[in-house]
Amino acid sequence: MPEPHTRTVVVLAAGEGKRMKSSLPKVLHPLLGRTLVGHVLNAADPLAAARTLVVVGHGADQVRAHLAGIAPEATAVHQAEQLGTGHAVRIALEAAPEVTGTVVVLNGDVPLLRPETVGALVAAHESEGAAATVLAAEVPDPTGLGRIVRDAAGRLEQIVEQRDATPAQLAVREINAGIYAFDATRLRDVLGKLSTDNDQGEEYLTDVFKMLVSAGEPVGVHLAVDHTETLGCNDRVELAALRRLLRDRVNERWMRAGVSLLDPDTTWIDVTVALDRDAVVDQNTQLRGGSVVGSGAVVGPDVTLIDTVVGPGATVLRSHAVGAEVGPGASVGPYAYLRPDARLAERSKVGTFVEVKNSELGAGAKVPHLSYVGDATIGARANIGAATIFVNYDGVNKHRTVVGEAAFVGCDTSLIAPVEVGAGAYVAAGSAISKDVPPGALGLTRAPQRSVEGWVARKRAGTASAEAAERALRGGQGAPAATPSASEGEAIHGTAESVGGTPGPGDTATE
Repeated sequence: MPEPHTRTVVVLAAGEGKRMKSSLPKVLHPLLGRTLVGHVLNAADPLAAARTLVVVGHGADQVRAHLAGIAPEATAVHQAEQLGTGHAVRIALEAAPEVTGTVVVLNGDVPLLRPETVGALVAAHESEGAAATVLAAEVPDPTGLGRIVRDAAGRLEQIVEQRDATPAQLAVREINAGIYAFDATRLRDVLGKLSTDNDQGEEYLTDVFKMLVSAGEPVGVHLAVDHTETLGCNDRVELAALRRLLRDRVNERWMRAGVSLLDPDTTWIDVTVALDRDAVVDQNTQLRGGSVVGSGAVVGPDVTLIDTVVGPGATVLRSHAVGAEVGPGASVGPYAYLRPDARLAERSKVGTFVEVKNSELGAGAKVPHLSYVGDATIGARANIGAATIFVNYDGVNKHRTVVGEAAFVGCDTSLIAPVEVGAGAYVAAGSAISKDVPPGALGLTRAPQRSVEGWVARKRAGTASAEAAERALRGGQGAPAATPSASEGEAIHGTAESVGGTPGPGDTATE
């Protein structure tokens, strides 16, 4: 059994990308969950390379910082002056003189490249004992790309850049994908002989093939099955086109795996996202980062999830979530905002125009609408009425609120942290609670209501309100009865179910 080949990956990521018109280095532009260079490094992962060398130049510090986060094992090699691809590879190998075996060279701007294609290129190169092998593709429009020029027998003769090609060579549609496998020893021998005698005045890595052919060394061409894998990115128009192609590839993969995408054209799923079988993703939905959607969950329409986990059978509708957890069977939205560390247990509910941050909702707990929940722990089966505010910030520090199991908080309530509402306790609507409410107790802070008769006629004479009031009084309705002071039995009207009275309109908690 032959000894396995030692492999080294060299990624060319030093270019400025002038046509991107960006302060961000070209290879750091994002594309569905990874940067351009991140996609390329991912394609090389299955090679299990002994060394990964990334040639950096423009924006070198930014690229180094990015590599430290996504590929800490990679070594950045600085190309101070960009003198061509051959020069870049030479600098990389000079920084790693111990490299032997197979050297795989990848451009840093080909994000659609599949690991299977890189693996097939390297396998063909090593099995044939070639000095060099180039990945080629048949493309509809080869404009701007290097051409594969073959001899009469179909063997590779040379790779010619667009600027240096003859009219006959420009008609060739088989192009160089900028992805290569080399024998390290032979590559080193030839790199030092490269010339800058070309239209660009640069050391072309492609000239290595012509020199190896002239020396009688075996060289090969490996044709990519799908030419879109070899597409590079030079400006934002091309970046958008690549994004659409990758979207379609990702969406097709998930649908074939048993996920329902109701409108694939408006569904954008990062390559880092995971979905379980029978998940349903509705239109205008973005799933980003490390988001996970469980089996039977329904996400969308009009949803953005970033690093958010949605449990089996849960529903998220017209909402935005970042760094959140939605438990099995839970319900979110429409128009909810889950911020980092919002954790919803099974069957809990966060409804319309509710914002939740750094808080836990217990099983079956409900915050149905128009509320802010920050830095809180809400027990199982608790109900939070509309327009409840968890007042968590004193201008310097954040404080925590605890609402116990099956507690009931009435509408338009402020819970001023740090504070605790005990298990089974009630809070009357319109209260501002700054002291703990014991389990099973009623907490309330409302002042008695009073009516000032005739105030509109005296203070707002001539207005539409005054005219309407006068008509009502003339019509025999009379003055409204004076409202008595609130007793304890009347104060409880602020909850969804009163004790000793009937709730007044608009004065209850909601579900």
